[in-house]
Amino acid sequence: MGLLSRQAYSVSMSLVLIPLALSAYTHLWNPVGFPNLFYDEGVYTRRAMHVMEGLGPQEAYYYDHPFFGQIFLGGILTIIGYPESLNPSPDLQSIESLYQVPRILMGILAVIDTFLIYKISERIYNRNIALFASILFAVMPVAWFTRMILLDSILLPFLLFSIFLAFYATKSKSEKNNNNNYILIVLSGVFLGTAIFTKIPAFTMIPLVAFLIYRNNNRSLKALGIWFVPVILIPLIWPAQSILAGAFSSWTNDVLWQINRENAGLPWIVFLLAITDPFIFAAGFGGLAYSFVRRDYFILLWILPFMAFLGVLGYTNFFYWIPILPALCIGAAKLLFDIIQKSKKISQKTLTVAILSSIVVFGLTSTTLLIVTDVTSAQIESAAYVARYLDGTEDGAAGNPTVVSNPIYSWIFKYVFDKDHIFSDYRDMLYFPVDTAKSRVLLIDDPRFKLDIGNEDNQLLHELYRNTSAIATFRGEVTNFDLGLYPYTSMIENYEGSEIAIRMNN
Repeated sequence: MGLLSRQAYSVSMSLVLIPLALSAYTHLWNPVGFPNLFYDEGVYTRRAMHVMEGLGPQEAYYYDHPFFGQIFLGGILTIIGYPESLNPSPDLQSIESLYQVPRILMGILAVIDTFLIYKISERIYNRNIALFASILFAVMPVAWFTRMILLDSILLPFLLFSIFLAFYATKSKSEKNNNNNYILIVLSGVFLGTAIFTKIPAFTMIPLVAFLIYRNNNRSLKALGIWFVPVILIPLIWPAQSILAGAFSSWTNDVLWQINRENAGLPWIVFLLAITDPFIFAAGFGGLAYSFVRRDYFILLWILPFMAFLGVLGYTNFFYWIPILPALCIGAAKLLFDIIQKSKKISQKTLTVAILSSIVVFGLTSTTLLIVTDVTSAQIESAAYVARYLDGTEDGAAGNPTVVSNPIYSWIFKYVFDKDHIFSDYRDMLYFPVDTAKSRVLLIDDPRFKLDIGNEDNQLLHELYRNTSAIATFRGEVTNFDLGLYPYTSMIENYEGSEIAIRMNN
């Protein structure tokens, strides 16, 4: 029996290497070139650098998300000696490397996610479904969402660890085993509490993990209570910090503003998921419907509370899907495998191999067509140009201008090259106006800036734009792709590097 167990374990570990290898390729290949450098990536990287500078975990003027994300990212970057170990200079290769390192970290987290999806699926279903689910997560185009430096990418492994431990936290008749079980229960709570402390919407996963803890421990309220303690206490660190800093009213106002922001809402991001990855959209939500029929509470409790939250949330974005991507992959895998099981016994193995091979070929081809592209060239060139300008090595460089830019650029100038007069965000102009008639201002005019000055309230930004003229322009390759041709439909969310102008006032 022991030999059989070891053989089964060996087979399981051999199988998991397949999705891990595929995931390493799809998440670590060309990390800087694709996707574009997204606005929020600049915000979170800047906050990590803020922590690394010893300036505290929370930026004093804005409470939109808890601060574990910047502590986690800043801590790892500090351990590897970033950015000093890169010997940064204002050239293209050096600027690329500044984004390459944190994006590689996101890729490593995604590979860990793939492993956890396999182990979770294997535990609740079987090895074949685990292989299907983890390969879907590894190879399908929607996986590029996790390549970005986002809080959602950071929280996902913590969420998956919490679910994974909840499966193994099972009550036993042995007192010794029960002591170990309580450790697993507490750790599951710690990981989910940390996920919530990274980004608040992770609280929608409480029903899922609570259900697993309650069910696996003979409906023990004691076990559930022990689990709840870290789930609640860890996120409370955030408001507690604001109270200690005397900024609780700011915390309240900012959190309410964050919740009540409005945009196109849930229908728009459903559309974006559908055009980014029609297979995961169809098979994933097909798996959700199948879970209703089967009364599979595992899938239902993972997806439905989160979807309900997105439905009532004022502001949504395409990467908000990240916390439930594993559930969509697992639900799709369960649906596909059960369809195979209904076929004739003699053809099941052949059908399994054929479908799995088709998924790998289709997904890998679609994803490869995306990840080999370079949609960040204009952004990298713009950052390098401004860095040289501030360094005085660019032709025509004059004075020490105030730099107004998207956060994806500002943290590089401020924290890496230690330049003064750098606005962290162009919106800072609304609170700290600069007299463009008396001060030299350099503006990085990118698509995100144009989008925001379309707001009638941003008159100061309109004035800044009118009082400056272009001294350099960079055009990205993203405009070369047909947005109506799959898989380049994903490029609709990669236009922040389409065309960028460096503007100066007279």
